[in-house]
Amino acid sequence: MEFLQIGFIELIDIALVAILIYQLYKIVKGTVAINIFIGLAAIYLLWKVVSAFNFQLLSEILGQFIGVGVIILAIVFQQELRKFLMMIGKGKVIKNKGLLKFNFSVEHDNHLNTNAIAKACEDMAKTKTGAIMVVTQMDDLAVFAEGGVEMNAEISVPIIESVFYKNSPLHDGAVIIRNNKIISARCVLPVSNSQDFPGHLGMRHRAAVGITEESDAIAIIVSEETGGITYVKDGELFTKRTARQLEQFLNRVFIPQE
Repeated sequence: MEFLQIGFIELIDIALVAILIYQLYKIVKGTVAINIFIGLAAIYLLWKVVSAFNFQLLSEILGQFIGVGVIILAIVFQQELRKFLMMIGKGKVIKNKGLLKFNFSVEHDNHLNTNAIAKACEDMAKTKTGAIMVVTQMDDLAVFAEGGVEMNAEISVPIIESVFYKNSPLHDGAVIIRNNKIISARCVLPVSNSQDFPGHLGMRHRAAVGITEESDAIAIIVSEETGGITYVKDGELFTKRTARQLEQFLNRVFIPQE
């Protein structure tokens, strides 16, 4: 009697399941949800084992629990599922030099006055003027922009510095830049809940990580405490950067304005 038969289709099936589980693990890693994730995975494996050995009573009990577990997952992992679905929508489930990457978003103007942004950050770093700017890509961040003060201004060093001047009514919050224009100021951003977030960094950095975890935007921060320049992409912090390094990074992502 043949007990197990594995062919090409079965190998593909196993590989896809492994990728799915790994991506889910990466999303919940570092959060309190990881313990629940491991617990539910263990119960599911136990259910499969007892079903294979025909333990009918125990299998039925565990099967009922797994059925209800779908609803429990939707409640407990609400934020994680939202993030995962957003990753699928942006084609970021597999990030390997564009492998299987797709995008259904509309086209946007990829030009950006990178020199003015870098120069403004350099000036604000010298005076330790706190600032946070978010530059959109495919995601327009309309929900967050509408919650701020509409500006629709051209990007320039004086305008950026005047917004974040400590006595300015607009300095408290983020500036959102879209299509090479300052769309809105004093915007409230979602903060990251990651337990791996560096403890010595403040709320500007946490908000920058939060918005880049939920979108494909680029965030730029000038620290009010140290004057340090940081940029954030896909939730990853790049700290202690110079204005030149910031401009070079932006030039790799956007088309510099002539």
